[in-house]
Amino acid sequence: MKNQQVAKKRFLIGMKNILLSTFTFSFLTLSGCQKDEINSLSVNTNTLSIDKEGGSGTFTITTNADSWNITQTGSHWNTLSTTSGTYQTAMVSVLVSSKTIEKRTDTLTITAGNAKPVQVLVTQEASDYLYTLSASVSSITFSRAGNSSSFKLTSTAPQWTVESDVEWLTFDKTTGSASSVYISASASENEGTEARTATITLKADYAPTVEISVTQKGEYYPSYNTSPLEPDATGMSSTALELAAKMKVGWNLGNTLEAIGGETAWGNPVTSQAIIDLVNNSGFNAVRLPCSWNGHLSNASTAQINATWLERVRTVVQYCINNDMYVILNIHWDGGWLENNCTTAKQEENNAKQKAFWEQIATYMRDFDEHLLFASANEPNVENATEMSVLNSYHQTFINAVRSTGGKNSYRVLVIQGPSTDIEKTNNLMVLPTDPIPNKMMAEVHYYSPYQFCLMDKDADWGKMAYYWGNAYHSATDTERNATWGEEAFVDEMFGLMKTQFVNQGIPVIMGEYAAVRRTTLTGDALTLHLNSRAYYLRYVTQQMKANGIIPFYWDAGGMGNLGSALINRNNLTVFDQQALDSIMVGAQ
Repeated sequence: MKNQQVAKKRFLIGMKNILLSTFTFSFLTLSGCQKDEINSLSVNTNTLSIDKEGGSGTFTITTNADSWNITQTGSHWNTLSTTSGTYQTAMVSVLVSSKTIEKRTDTLTITAGNAKPVQVLVTQEASDYLYTLSASVSSITFSRAGNSSSFKLTSTAPQWTVESDVEWLTFDKTTGSASSVYISASASENEGTEARTATITLKADYAPTVEISVTQKGEYYPSYNTSPLEPDATGMSSTALELAAKMKVGWNLGNTLEAIGGETAWGNPVTSQAIIDLVNNSGFNAVRLPCSWNGHLSNASTAQINATWLERVRTVVQYCINNDMYVILNIHWDGGWLENNCTTAKQEENNAKQKAFWEQIATYMRDFDEHLLFASANEPNVENATEMSVLNSYHQTFINAVRSTGGKNSYRVLVIQGPSTDIEKTNNLMVLPTDPIPNKMMAEVHYYSPYQFCLMDKDADWGKMAYYWGNAYHSATDTERNATWGEEAFVDEMFGLMKTQFVNQGIPVIMGEYAAVRRTTLTGDALTLHLNSRAYYLRYVTQQMKANGIIPFYWDAGGMGNLGSALINRNNLTVFDQQALDSIMVGAQ
Protein backbone atom coordinates (compact mmCIF):
# COMPACT_ATOMS: atom_id res chain seq x y z
CA MET A 1 0.00 0.00 0.00
CA LYS A 2 2.80 2.28 0.97
CA ASN A 3 4.67 1.35 -2.16
CA GLN A 4 1.61 2.18 -4.26
CA GLN A 5 1.33 5.59 -2.72
CA VAL A 6 5.01 6.23 -3.36
CA ALA A 7 4.62 5.19 -6.97
CA LYS A 8 1.54 7.39 -7.43
CA LYS A 9 3.34 10.35 -5.98
CA ARG A 10 6.29 9.80 -8.27
CA PHE A 11 3.92 9.56 -11.27
CA LEU A 12 2.23 12.84 -10.42
CA ILE A 13 5.57 14.56 -9.95
CA GLY A 14 6.66 13.24 -13.34
CA MET A 15 3.48 14.47 -15.04
CA LYS A 16 3.91 17.86 -13.42
CA ASN A 17 7.42 18.11 -14.75
CA ILE A 18 6.27 17.07 -18.18
CA LEU A 19 3.50 19.70 -18.25
CA LEU A 20 5.84 22.33 -16.92
CA SER A 21 8.36 21.51 -19.60
CA THR A 22 5.69 21.61 -22.28
CA PHE A 23 4.38 25.05 -21.11
CA THR A 24 7.88 26.41 -20.93
CA PHE A 25 8.62 25.22 -24.45
CA SER A 26 5.35 26.67 -25.78
CA PHE A 27 5.93 30.05 -24.14
CA LEU A 28 9.44 30.26 -25.50
CA THR A 29 8.20 29.29 -28.95
CA LEU A 30 5.38 31.92 -28.90
CA SER A 31 7.72 34.60 -27.67
CA GLY A 32 10.08 33.85 -30.52
CA CYS A 33 7.28 34.15 -33.18
CA GLN A 34 6.01 37.53 -31.98
CA LYS A 35 9.46 39.04 -32.17
CA ASP A 36 9.92 37.88 -35.78
CA GLU A 37 6.47 39.30 -37.17
CA ILE A 38 6.78 43.14 -36.63
CA ASN A 39 4.82 44.62 -39.63
CA SER A 40 6.48 46.47 -42.47
CA LEU A 41 5.01 49.66 -44.05
CA SER A 42 6.36 51.97 -46.77
CA VAL A 43 5.28 54.41 -49.50
CA ASN A 44 7.00 55.11 -52.79
CA THR A 45 7.08 58.88 -52.13
CA ASN A 46 6.70 61.07 -49.09
CA THR A 47 5.75 64.18 -51.03
CA LEU A 48 3.07 64.74 -53.62
CA SER A 49 2.78 68.05 -55.52
CA ILE A 50 -0.52 68.90 -57.24
CA ASP A 51 -0.63 71.37 -60.12
CA LYS A 52 -1.77 74.86 -59.06
CA GLU A 53 -4.67 74.68 -61.47
CA GLY A 54 -5.83 71.38 -59.95
CA GLY A 55 -5.32 67.76 -60.95
CA SER A 56 -4.26 64.50 -59.36
CA GLY A 57 -1.28 62.53 -58.09
CA THR A 58 -0.67 58.98 -56.83
CA PHE A 59 1.45 57.12 -54.31
CA THR A 60 1.83 53.40 -53.53
CA ILE A 61 1.47 51.73 -50.12
CA THR A 62 3.40 48.50 -49.42
CA THR A 63 2.87 46.55 -46.17
CA ASN A 64 2.77 43.02 -44.84
CA ALA A 65 0.06 43.86 -42.39
CA ASP A 66 -3.40 42.50 -42.80
CA SER A 67 -4.82 46.02 -43.38
CA TRP A 68 -3.86 49.68 -43.60
CA ASN A 69 -5.58 53.03 -43.01
CA ILE A 70 -5.08 56.70 -43.97
CA THR A 71 -5.94 59.76 -41.90
CA GLN A 72 -5.76 63.43 -43.04
CA THR A 73 -4.84 66.55 -41.10
CA GLY A 74 -5.91 69.08 -43.78
CA SER A 75 -9.30 70.67 -44.44
CA HIS A 76 -10.16 68.04 -47.02
CA TRP A 77 -9.45 70.25 -50.04
CA ASN A 78 -8.36 67.05 -51.72
CA THR A 79 -10.12 63.76 -52.26
CA LEU A 80 -8.53 60.30 -51.82
CA SER A 81 -9.54 57.42 -54.02
CA THR A 82 -9.58 55.28 -50.87
CA THR A 83 -8.64 55.65 -47.19
CA SER A 84 -8.27 52.00 -46.15
CA GLY A 85 -7.57 48.58 -47.60
CA THR A 86 -6.47 45.00 -47.08
CA TYR A 87 -4.15 44.66 -50.05
CA GLN A 88 -0.50 44.58 -49.14
CA THR A 89 0.29 46.74 -52.18
CA ALA A 90 -2.17 49.53 -52.99
CA MET A 91 -2.15 52.64 -55.18
CA VAL A 92 -3.91 55.70 -53.80
CA SER A 93 -4.97 58.68 -55.95
CA VAL A 94 -5.22 62.20 -54.59
CA LEU A 95 -7.63 64.42 -56.59
CA VAL A 96 -7.76 68.24 -56.34
CA SER A 97 -10.55 69.89 -58.32
CA SER A 98 -10.14 73.48 -57.17
CA LYS A 99 -7.53 76.22 -57.15
CA THR A 100 -6.20 78.15 -54.20
CA ILE A 101 -5.10 81.72 -53.86
CA GLU A 102 -2.58 80.67 -51.13
CA LYS A 103 -0.33 77.63 -50.98
CA ARG A 104 -1.91 74.77 -49.04
CA THR A 105 -0.69 71.45 -47.57
CA ASP A 106 -2.17 68.28 -46.18
CA THR A 107 -0.40 65.49 -44.27
CA LEU A 108 -1.62 61.97 -44.97
CA THR A 109 -0.73 59.49 -42.19
CA ILE A 110 -0.75 55.79 -43.12
CA THR A 111 -0.87 53.06 -40.45
CA ALA A 112 -0.71 49.28 -40.85
CA GLY A 113 -0.60 46.62 -38.11
CA ASN A 114 2.24 47.22 -35.71
CA ALA A 115 4.33 49.01 -38.31
CA LYS A 116 5.69 52.46 -37.71
CA PRO A 117 3.29 54.96 -39.37
CA VAL A 118 4.49 56.78 -42.49
CA GLN A 119 3.40 60.14 -43.90
CA VAL A 120 2.81 61.69 -47.33
CA LEU A 121 2.87 65.49 -47.58
CA VAL A 122 0.44 66.75 -50.26
CA THR A 123 1.00 70.34 -51.47
CA GLN A 124 -0.66 72.68 -53.98
CA GLU A 125 0.96 75.96 -54.95
CA ALA A 126 -1.10 79.14 -55.11
CA SER A 127 -2.86 79.72 -58.45
CA ASP A 128 -2.71 83.02 -60.29
CA TYR A 129 -6.52 83.16 -60.43
CA LEU A 130 -9.49 81.36 -59.00
CA TYR A 131 -11.97 82.27 -61.76
CA THR A 132 -12.06 82.74 -65.49
CA LEU A 133 -12.91 86.01 -67.22
CA SER A 134 -12.75 86.59 -70.99
CA ALA A 135 -14.17 88.69 -73.82
CA SER A 136 -15.03 87.68 -77.37
CA VAL A 137 -13.07 90.59 -78.88
CA SER A 138 -9.79 92.32 -78.14
CA SER A 139 -10.54 95.55 -80.01
CA ILE A 140 -13.51 97.65 -81.18
CA THR A 141 -13.61 100.44 -83.74
CA PHE A 142 -16.43 103.00 -83.60
CA SER A 143 -17.63 105.29 -86.35
CA ARG A 144 -16.98 109.00 -86.11
CA ALA A 145 -20.68 109.72 -85.73
CA GLY A 146 -20.93 107.27 -82.84
CA ASN A 147 -22.53 103.85 -82.80
CA SER A 148 -22.87 100.71 -80.69
CA SER A 149 -20.95 97.46 -80.69
CA SER A 150 -21.52 94.27 -78.69
CA PHE A 151 -19.08 91.76 -77.25
CA LYS A 152 -19.56 88.57 -75.25
CA LEU A 153 -18.30 88.42 -71.66
CA THR A 154 -17.79 84.97 -70.14
CA SER A 155 -16.86 84.45 -66.48
CA THR A 156 -17.03 81.98 -63.61
CA ALA A 157 -16.51 84.71 -61.03
CA PRO A 158 -19.33 85.45 -58.56
CA GLN A 159 -19.23 89.10 -59.65
CA TRP A 160 -17.61 91.05 -62.51
CA THR A 161 -17.53 94.69 -63.60
CA VAL A 162 -17.12 96.56 -66.88
CA GLU A 163 -15.67 100.07 -67.03
CA SER A 164 -13.78 102.44 -69.31
CA ASP A 165 -11.34 105.27 -68.86
CA VAL A 166 -13.38 107.83 -70.86
CA GLU A 167 -16.79 109.46 -70.55
CA TRP A 168 -17.75 109.07 -74.20
CA LEU A 169 -18.19 105.31 -73.80
CA THR A 170 -21.26 103.87 -72.08
CA PHE A 171 -22.48 100.30 -71.47
CA ASP A 172 -25.88 98.69 -71.14
CA LYS A 173 -24.50 96.43 -68.35
CA THR A 174 -21.65 97.24 -65.97
CA THR A 175 -21.95 94.42 -63.40
CA GLY A 176 -23.05 90.81 -63.34
CA SER A 177 -22.43 87.34 -61.93
CA ALA A 178 -20.97 84.12 -63.32
CA SER A 179 -22.43 83.79 -66.79
CA SER A 180 -22.01 84.40 -70.49
CA VAL A 181 -23.62 87.69 -71.45
CA TYR A 182 -23.49 90.19 -74.29
CA ILE A 183 -22.43 93.74 -73.40
CA SER A 184 -23.39 96.64 -75.67
CA ALA A 185 -20.86 99.47 -75.74
CA SER A 186 -21.91 102.82 -77.23
CA ALA A 187 -19.72 105.71 -78.31
CA SER A 188 -20.93 109.29 -78.66
CA GLU A 189 -20.04 111.39 -81.69
CA ASN A 190 -16.40 112.37 -82.04
CA GLU A 191 -16.54 116.04 -82.95
CA GLY A 192 -12.78 116.42 -83.18
CA THR A 193 -10.71 115.90 -86.31
CA GLU A 194 -8.36 113.47 -84.58
CA ALA A 195 -9.09 109.84 -83.83
CA ARG A 196 -9.47 109.04 -80.14
CA THR A 197 -8.76 105.92 -78.13
CA ALA A 198 -9.97 104.29 -74.95
CA THR A 199 -9.71 101.04 -73.01
CA ILE A 200 -12.60 98.89 -71.82
CA THR A 201 -11.60 96.97 -68.69
CA LEU A 202 -13.29 93.79 -67.42
CA LYS A 203 -12.56 92.95 -63.78
CA ALA A 204 -13.41 90.31 -61.16
CA ASP A 205 -11.78 89.39 -57.87
CA TYR A 206 -9.32 86.50 -58.29
CA ALA A 207 -9.75 86.56 -62.08
CA PRO A 208 -7.52 87.88 -64.85
CA THR A 209 -8.20 91.47 -65.88
CA VAL A 210 -9.27 91.73 -69.52
CA GLU A 211 -8.73 94.84 -71.64
CA ILE A 212 -10.39 95.74 -74.94
CA SER A 213 -8.75 98.50 -76.96
CA VAL A 214 -11.11 101.05 -78.50
CA THR A 215 -10.58 103.49 -81.35
CA GLN A 216 -12.96 106.01 -82.86
CA LYS A 217 -12.35 107.94 -86.03
CA GLY A 218 -12.21 111.69 -85.93
CA GLU A 219 -14.03 114.14 -88.15
CA TYR A 220 -13.12 113.95 -91.81
CA TYR A 221 -13.27 117.72 -91.94
CA PRO A 222 -13.06 120.57 -89.45
CA SER A 223 -16.24 122.19 -88.19
CA TYR A 224 -17.34 125.20 -90.24
CA ASN A 225 -19.96 126.24 -87.74
CA THR A 226 -17.51 128.74 -86.31
CA SER A 227 -19.90 131.66 -85.75
CA PRO A 228 -23.31 130.35 -84.67
CA LEU A 229 -25.88 133.02 -83.87
CA GLU A 230 -28.81 133.17 -81.53
CA PRO A 231 -32.08 132.27 -83.32
CA ASP A 232 -33.52 135.20 -85.27
CA ALA A 233 -37.16 134.91 -86.37
CA THR A 234 -37.18 138.26 -88.18
CA GLY A 235 -38.68 137.76 -91.65
CA MET A 236 -39.09 134.01 -91.00
CA SER A 237 -42.64 133.82 -89.68
CA SER A 238 -44.26 131.71 -92.43
CA THR A 239 -44.77 128.03 -91.91
CA ALA A 240 -43.98 125.66 -94.76
CA LEU A 241 -47.67 125.57 -95.69
CA GLU A 242 -47.94 129.36 -95.65
CA LEU A 243 -44.80 129.69 -97.74
CA ALA A 244 -46.06 127.11 -100.23
CA ALA A 245 -49.26 129.11 -100.66
CA LYS A 246 -47.16 132.09 -101.75
CA MET A 247 -45.41 130.14 -104.50
CA LYS A 248 -47.35 130.12 -107.75
CA VAL A 249 -45.08 128.31 -110.16
CA GLY A 250 -41.30 127.84 -110.27
CA TRP A 251 -38.52 127.68 -112.86
CA ASN A 252 -35.16 125.89 -112.80
CA LEU A 253 -31.92 127.65 -113.68
CA GLY A 254 -30.79 124.32 -115.11
CA ASN A 255 -27.34 123.30 -116.39
CA THR A 256 -25.75 126.44 -114.99
CA LEU A 257 -24.60 126.71 -111.38
CA GLU A 258 -24.41 122.91 -111.18
CA ALA A 259 -22.32 122.59 -114.35
CA ILE A 260 -19.08 120.72 -113.68
CA GLY A 261 -16.30 123.00 -114.80
CA GLY A 262 -18.01 126.30 -114.13
CA GLU A 263 -21.21 128.26 -114.68
CA THR A 264 -20.94 128.34 -118.48
CA ALA A 265 -19.39 124.87 -118.99
CA TRP A 266 -22.63 123.31 -120.24
CA GLY A 267 -23.47 125.95 -122.78
CA ASN A 268 -25.47 128.52 -120.88
CA PRO A 269 -24.39 132.14 -120.40
CA VAL A 270 -23.44 133.70 -117.09
CA THR A 271 -26.61 134.31 -115.11
CA SER A 272 -27.59 137.96 -114.94
CA GLN A 273 -30.19 140.05 -113.21
CA ALA A 274 -31.80 140.52 -116.63
CA ILE A 275 -32.29 136.78 -117.09
CA ILE A 276 -33.97 136.46 -113.71
CA ASP A 277 -36.08 139.56 -114.46
CA LEU A 278 -37.30 137.90 -117.68
CA VAL A 279 -38.17 134.72 -115.82
CA ASN A 280 -40.15 136.72 -113.30
CA ASN A 281 -41.88 138.75 -115.99
CA SER A 282 -42.83 135.49 -117.72
CA GLY A 283 -45.01 134.54 -114.76
CA PHE A 284 -42.69 132.64 -112.41
CA ASN A 285 -42.39 133.76 -108.81
CA ALA A 286 -40.00 131.03 -107.64
CA VAL A 287 -36.63 129.76 -108.84
CA ARG A 288 -34.83 126.53 -108.09
CA LEU A 289 -31.05 126.91 -108.20
CA PRO A 290 -29.36 123.55 -108.87
CA CYS A 291 -25.83 124.07 -107.59
CA SER A 292 -22.50 122.29 -107.50
CA TRP A 293 -20.11 122.72 -104.59
CA ASN A 294 -17.67 119.83 -104.76
CA GLY A 295 -16.08 121.27 -107.88
CA HIS A 296 -15.53 124.64 -106.22
CA LEU A 297 -13.26 123.79 -103.31
CA SER A 298 -10.30 125.84 -102.24
CA ASN A 299 -9.06 122.90 -100.16
CA ALA A 300 -10.39 119.44 -101.00
CA SER A 301 -8.72 117.83 -97.98
CA THR A 302 -10.77 120.01 -95.64
CA ALA A 303 -13.87 120.32 -97.88
CA GLN A 304 -13.54 124.10 -97.81
CA ILE A 305 -15.70 125.84 -100.42
CA ASN A 306 -14.10 128.65 -102.37
CA ALA A 307 -15.29 131.98 -100.99
CA THR A 308 -15.54 133.41 -104.52
CA TRP A 309 -18.00 130.68 -105.46
CA LEU A 310 -20.07 131.19 -102.32
CA GLU A 311 -20.28 134.86 -103.16
CA ARG A 312 -21.26 134.12 -106.76
CA VAL A 313 -24.11 131.86 -105.66
CA ARG A 314 -25.26 134.44 -103.14
CA THR A 315 -25.32 137.04 -105.93
CA VAL A 316 -27.65 134.86 -108.03
CA VAL A 317 -29.87 134.28 -105.01
CA GLN A 318 -30.03 138.04 -104.59
CA TYR A 319 -31.06 138.47 -108.26
CA CYS A 320 -34.14 136.38 -107.51
CA ILE A 321 -34.99 138.02 -104.20
CA ASN A 322 -34.70 141.43 -105.87
CA ASN A 323 -37.84 140.36 -107.75
CA ASP A 324 -39.56 139.15 -104.56
CA MET A 325 -39.13 135.59 -105.82
CA TYR A 326 -38.71 132.50 -103.66
CA VAL A 327 -35.49 130.55 -104.10
CA ILE A 328 -34.64 126.89 -103.50
CA LEU A 329 -30.87 126.34 -103.25
CA ASN A 330 -29.59 122.77 -103.21
CA ILE A 331 -26.60 120.49 -103.59
CA HIS A 332 -27.30 119.11 -107.05
CA TRP A 333 -25.69 116.11 -108.76
CA ASP A 334 -22.26 117.55 -107.89
CA GLY A 335 -20.34 114.70 -109.49
CA GLY A 336 -22.59 112.13 -107.80
CA TRP A 337 -20.68 112.00 -104.50
CA LEU A 338 -23.91 111.87 -102.51
CA GLU A 339 -26.73 110.80 -104.77
CA ASN A 340 -24.84 107.90 -106.34
CA ASN A 341 -23.67 106.68 -102.94
CA CYS A 342 -26.61 106.11 -100.62
CA THR A 343 -24.72 103.12 -99.24
CA THR A 344 -23.55 102.07 -95.82
CA ALA A 345 -19.98 101.93 -97.15
CA LYS A 346 -20.05 105.64 -97.98
CA GLN A 347 -22.44 106.77 -95.25
CA GLU A 348 -19.94 108.12 -92.74
CA GLU A 349 -17.74 109.85 -95.32
CA ASN A 350 -20.71 111.43 -97.10
CA ASN A 351 -22.31 112.62 -93.90
CA ALA A 352 -19.04 114.34 -93.04
CA LYS A 353 -19.02 116.16 -96.38
CA GLN A 354 -22.74 116.96 -96.17
CA LYS A 355 -22.13 118.53 -92.77
CA ALA A 356 -19.08 120.50 -93.90
CA PHE A 357 -20.80 121.83 -97.03
CA TRP A 358 -24.05 122.85 -95.36
CA GLU A 359 -22.34 124.53 -92.42
CA GLN A 360 -20.55 126.72 -94.96
CA ILE A 361 -23.52 127.30 -97.29
CA ALA A 362 -25.92 128.00 -94.46
CA THR A 363 -23.54 130.38 -92.70
CA TYR A 364 -22.83 132.32 -95.89
CA MET A 365 -26.52 132.62 -96.83
CA ARG A 366 -27.79 133.08 -93.28
CA ASP A 367 -28.97 136.67 -93.61
CA PHE A 368 -31.59 136.01 -96.30
CA ASP A 369 -35.15 135.89 -95.01
CA GLU A 370 -37.75 133.22 -95.71
CA HIS A 371 -37.58 133.85 -99.47
CA LEU A 372 -34.60 131.46 -99.43
CA LEU A 373 -35.15 127.75 -98.86
CA PHE A 374 -32.45 125.10 -98.66
CA ALA A 375 -32.76 121.63 -100.24
CA SER A 376 -30.67 118.71 -98.99
CA ALA A 377 -29.94 117.01 -102.32
CA ASN A 378 -31.20 116.48 -105.87
CA GLU A 379 -32.07 112.98 -107.07
CA PRO A 380 -30.52 110.57 -104.53
CA ASN A 381 -30.51 107.06 -105.98
CA VAL A 382 -32.34 104.73 -103.59
CA GLU A 383 -33.89 101.35 -104.29
CA ASN A 384 -34.63 99.79 -100.90
CA ALA A 385 -35.16 100.41 -97.22
CA THR A 386 -31.46 100.11 -96.35
CA GLU A 387 -30.50 102.79 -98.86
CA MET A 388 -33.43 104.91 -97.67
CA SER A 389 -32.03 104.73 -94.17
CA VAL A 390 -28.66 105.98 -95.42
CA LEU A 391 -30.35 108.79 -97.38
CA ASN A 392 -32.29 109.75 -94.29
CA SER A 393 -29.02 110.10 -92.40
CA TYR A 394 -27.83 112.52 -95.10
CA HIS A 395 -31.05 114.50 -94.71
CA GLN A 396 -30.71 114.53 -90.93
CA THR A 397 -27.14 115.78 -91.21
CA PHE A 398 -28.39 118.54 -93.52
CA ILE A 399 -31.07 119.64 -91.06
CA ASN A 400 -28.72 119.52 -88.09
CA ALA A 401 -26.02 121.48 -89.90
CA VAL A 402 -28.36 124.24 -91.08
CA ARG A 403 -30.07 124.63 -87.72
CA SER A 404 -26.75 124.68 -85.86
CA THR A 405 -25.66 127.89 -87.59
CA GLY A 406 -28.52 129.78 -85.95
CA GLY A 407 -29.80 133.21 -86.92
CA LYS A 408 -32.54 133.04 -89.57
CA ASN A 409 -31.44 129.48 -90.35
CA SER A 410 -33.05 128.45 -87.08
CA TYR A 411 -36.43 128.96 -88.79
CA ARG A 412 -35.68 128.47 -92.49
CA VAL A 413 -37.91 126.12 -94.48
CA LEU A 414 -35.98 123.02 -95.55
CA VAL A 415 -36.76 120.74 -98.51
CA ILE A 416 -36.23 116.98 -98.22
CA GLN A 417 -35.93 114.77 -101.33
CA GLY A 418 -37.69 111.44 -101.70
CA PRO A 419 -35.79 108.31 -102.80
CA SER A 420 -34.70 108.93 -106.41
CA THR A 421 -37.29 111.75 -106.21
CA ASP A 422 -39.58 109.10 -107.65
CA ILE A 423 -43.21 109.30 -106.57
CA GLU A 424 -43.82 105.58 -106.22
CA LYS A 425 -40.55 104.93 -104.36
CA THR A 426 -41.27 107.92 -102.16
CA ASN A 427 -44.73 106.59 -101.39
CA ASN A 428 -43.31 103.15 -100.51
CA LEU A 429 -40.01 103.97 -98.80
CA MET A 430 -39.73 107.52 -97.58
CA VAL A 431 -39.47 108.30 -93.89
CA LEU A 432 -38.95 111.96 -93.07
CA PRO A 433 -36.04 113.00 -90.84
CA THR A 434 -36.57 114.94 -87.63
CA ASP A 435 -36.56 118.73 -87.53
CA PRO A 436 -36.46 120.40 -84.11
CA ILE A 437 -38.40 123.34 -85.57
CA PRO A 438 -42.00 122.32 -86.32
CA ASN A 439 -43.84 123.08 -89.57
CA LYS A 440 -40.74 124.10 -91.51
CA MET A 441 -40.28 121.11 -93.80
CA MET A 442 -41.27 120.36 -97.41
CA ALA A 443 -40.87 117.16 -99.43
CA GLU A 444 -39.56 117.04 -103.00
CA VAL A 445 -40.20 114.69 -105.92
CA HIS A 446 -39.62 114.96 -109.70
CA TYR A 447 -41.81 113.89 -112.58
CA TYR A 448 -40.72 112.75 -116.05
CA SER A 449 -43.39 110.17 -116.83
CA PRO A 450 -43.82 108.55 -119.20
CA TYR A 451 -40.08 108.49 -119.81
CA GLN A 452 -40.58 107.49 -123.47
CA PHE A 453 -42.40 110.77 -124.09
CA CYS A 454 -40.58 113.14 -121.73
CA LEU A 455 -36.91 112.23 -122.09
CA MET A 456 -36.17 109.14 -124.19
CA ASP A 457 -33.79 110.05 -127.04
CA LYS A 458 -33.58 106.75 -128.95
CA ASP A 459 -35.53 103.54 -129.27
CA ALA A 460 -34.58 100.57 -127.10
CA ASP A 461 -35.38 96.88 -127.23
CA TRP A 462 -37.75 97.37 -124.30
CA GLY A 463 -39.68 100.29 -125.82
CA LYS A 464 -39.84 103.09 -128.36
CA MET A 465 -39.84 106.84 -128.05
CA ALA A 466 -43.31 108.36 -127.79
CA TYR A 467 -44.14 111.60 -129.62
CA TYR A 468 -47.79 112.02 -128.70
CA TRP A 469 -49.40 112.12 -125.24
CA GLY A 470 -53.00 112.47 -124.07
CA ASN A 471 -56.19 110.73 -125.06
CA ALA A 472 -57.13 113.45 -127.53
CA TYR A 473 -53.67 113.75 -129.08
CA HIS A 474 -52.85 110.29 -130.32
CA SER A 475 -51.78 109.96 -133.94
CA ALA A 476 -54.02 107.96 -136.22
CA THR A 477 -51.18 107.34 -138.66
CA ASP A 478 -48.04 107.14 -136.49
CA THR A 479 -49.60 104.85 -133.92
CA GLU A 480 -46.37 103.24 -132.72
CA ARG A 481 -45.35 106.65 -131.34
CA ASN A 482 -48.43 107.15 -129.19
CA ALA A 483 -47.87 106.98 -125.43
CA THR A 484 -48.92 103.57 -124.13
CA TRP A 485 -48.91 104.43 -120.42
CA GLY A 486 -48.53 107.32 -118.01
CA GLU A 487 -51.36 109.40 -119.37
CA GLU A 488 -54.08 111.37 -117.56
CA ALA A 489 -55.29 108.68 -115.17
CA PHE A 490 -51.73 107.84 -114.17
CA VAL A 491 -50.95 111.51 -113.49
CA ASP A 492 -54.01 111.74 -111.28
CA GLU A 493 -53.00 108.61 -109.37
CA MET A 494 -49.37 109.65 -108.82
CA PHE A 495 -50.12 113.18 -107.65
CA GLY A 496 -52.90 111.84 -105.45
CA LEU A 497 -50.33 109.67 -103.67
CA MET A 498 -48.30 112.75 -102.76
CA LYS A 499 -51.38 114.58 -101.58
CA THR A 500 -52.27 111.71 -99.28
CA GLN A 501 -48.74 111.07 -98.02
CA PHE A 502 -47.67 114.66 -97.45
CA VAL A 503 -50.04 117.50 -98.32
CA ASN A 504 -52.91 116.11 -96.26
CA GLN A 505 -50.46 115.78 -93.36
CA GLY A 506 -49.50 119.45 -93.52
CA ILE A 507 -46.27 118.92 -95.48
CA PRO A 508 -46.11 120.77 -98.80
CA VAL A 509 -44.61 119.02 -101.82
CA ILE A 510 -42.18 120.62 -104.27
CA MET A 511 -42.22 119.19 -107.79
CA GLY A 512 -38.57 120.13 -108.19
CA GLU A 513 -38.36 119.14 -111.85
CA TYR A 514 -40.72 118.25 -114.67
CA ALA A 515 -40.54 118.74 -118.43
CA ALA A 516 -41.03 117.11 -121.82
CA VAL A 517 -38.47 117.56 -124.57
CA ARG A 518 -39.20 119.06 -128.00
CA ARG A 519 -38.71 116.57 -130.82
CA THR A 520 -38.01 119.01 -133.60
CA THR A 521 -36.68 116.49 -136.08
CA LEU A 522 -40.33 115.80 -136.77
CA THR A 523 -41.94 117.76 -139.59
CA GLY A 524 -45.34 118.79 -140.84
CA ASP A 525 -48.43 117.44 -139.15
CA ALA A 526 -46.37 115.10 -136.98
CA LEU A 527 -44.43 118.03 -135.50
CA THR A 528 -47.61 120.06 -135.00
CA LEU A 529 -49.36 117.16 -133.25
CA HIS A 530 -46.30 116.50 -131.12
CA LEU A 531 -45.97 120.13 -130.00
CA ASN A 532 -49.69 120.37 -129.27
CA SER A 533 -49.65 117.14 -127.27
CA ARG A 534 -46.57 118.40 -125.40
CA ALA A 535 -48.34 121.68 -124.60
CA TYR A 536 -51.33 119.68 -123.37
CA TYR A 537 -49.02 117.54 -121.23
CA LEU A 538 -47.44 120.59 -119.60
CA ARG A 539 -50.82 122.18 -118.97
CA TYR A 540 -52.40 119.02 -117.58
CA VAL A 541 -49.58 117.98 -115.22
CA THR A 542 -49.13 121.56 -113.97
CA GLN A 543 -52.86 121.83 -113.35
CA GLN A 544 -52.95 118.51 -111.49
CA MET A 545 -49.96 119.46 -109.36
CA LYS A 546 -51.72 122.61 -108.24
CA ALA A 547 -54.94 120.70 -107.65
CA ASN A 548 -53.10 118.31 -105.32
CA GLY A 549 -51.18 120.99 -103.40
CA ILE A 550 -47.90 120.36 -105.25
CA ILE A 551 -45.73 123.36 -106.26
CA PRO A 552 -44.45 122.98 -109.85
CA PHE A 553 -40.87 123.90 -110.86
CA TYR A 554 -40.32 123.49 -114.60
CA TRP A 555 -36.93 122.12 -115.70
CA ASP A 556 -35.30 124.58 -118.12
CA ALA A 557 -31.79 123.40 -118.99
CA GLY A 558 -31.35 126.06 -121.68
CA GLY A 559 -31.32 123.72 -124.65
CA MET A 560 -33.21 125.13 -127.63
CA GLY A 561 -32.46 122.45 -130.22
CA ASN A 562 -33.93 118.99 -130.73
CA LEU A 563 -34.62 117.25 -127.39
CA GLY A 564 -34.29 120.56 -125.55
CA SER A 565 -36.68 121.89 -122.94
CA ALA A 566 -35.87 125.61 -122.79
CA LEU A 567 -38.61 128.19 -122.23
CA ILE A 568 -36.25 131.17 -122.06
CA ASN A 569 -33.54 132.22 -124.52
CA ARG A 570 -30.95 133.38 -122.03
CA ASN A 571 -28.67 134.69 -124.76
CA ASN A 572 -31.02 137.29 -126.24
CA LEU A 573 -33.38 137.64 -123.26
CA THR A 574 -36.54 136.52 -125.03
CA VAL A 575 -39.13 133.84 -124.48
CA PHE A 576 -38.10 130.92 -126.65
CA ASP A 577 -41.07 128.58 -126.28
CA GLN A 578 -44.21 130.65 -125.86
CA GLN A 579 -46.53 127.72 -126.44
CA ALA A 580 -45.02 125.69 -123.59
CA LEU A 581 -44.82 128.74 -121.33
CA ASP A 582 -48.48 129.59 -121.91
CA SER A 583 -49.48 125.99 -121.19
CA ILE A 584 -47.66 126.03 -117.88
CA MET A 585 -49.17 129.34 -116.85
CA VAL A 586 -52.68 128.23 -117.75
CA GLY A 587 -52.18 125.04 -115.75
CA ALA A 588 -50.89 127.02 -112.79
CA GLN A 589 -54.02 129.20 -112.54
